[in-house]
Amino acid sequence: MRMEPDGSQLEIFARGIRNTVGFDWDPNTKELWFTDNGRDWLGDDLPPDELNRAPEPGMHFGFPYCHAGDIPDPEFGKDRNCSEFTAPEMKLGPHVAALGMTFYTGTMFPEEYRNQIFIAEHGSWNRKIPIGYRVTLVRLENGTPVSYEPFADGWLQGLAAWGRPVDVLVMPDGALLVSDDKNNAIYRISYS
Repeated sequence: MRMEPDGSQLEIFARGIRNTVGFDWDPNTKELWFTDNGRDWLGDDLPPDELNRAPEPGMHFGFPYCHAGDIPDPEFGKDRNCSEFTAPEMKLGPHVAALGMTFYTGTMFPEEYRNQIFIAEHGSWNRKIPIGYRVTLVRLENGTPVSYEPFADGWLQGLAAWGRPVDVLVMPDGALLVSDDKNNAIYRISYS
């Protein structure tokens, strides 16, 4: 949905999104980017969570018919082709619970982080081996994702998680804040 600040001109901006939590606008193009959590009960490794980009209204990202651009839903996707829908810009880990995300617009971190995407991964709850429980970095080249890698981890120790990242925020000084709803904490990541 989108609307004017006064609540007028309400319209559906995008469809086919299951569970988006984090979103931000590219500081250069002003395009909307967002995370989307994949459906449950397709197995430990399906489907991946998604990082999506919606540069224009009217896009459909596949849910409930198709997941991650190329995985037909066994219940709802039998009569649909995944090519009908907009594929994600980047497939993330399956069930990592990609929640908050932000473009890094600060100047504290080295230049290589500028305008790159940080994602808070809350962590899986229905896999045999848990994954996520970290902050990841999606590197972009010319506005296109080229890699997805851990940036800050350690909240998961073996099969037990002592913390669960929820959101990320760039502070005016360039530090990165990470909220954790398991510990009711906010961590400050700085670079020196």
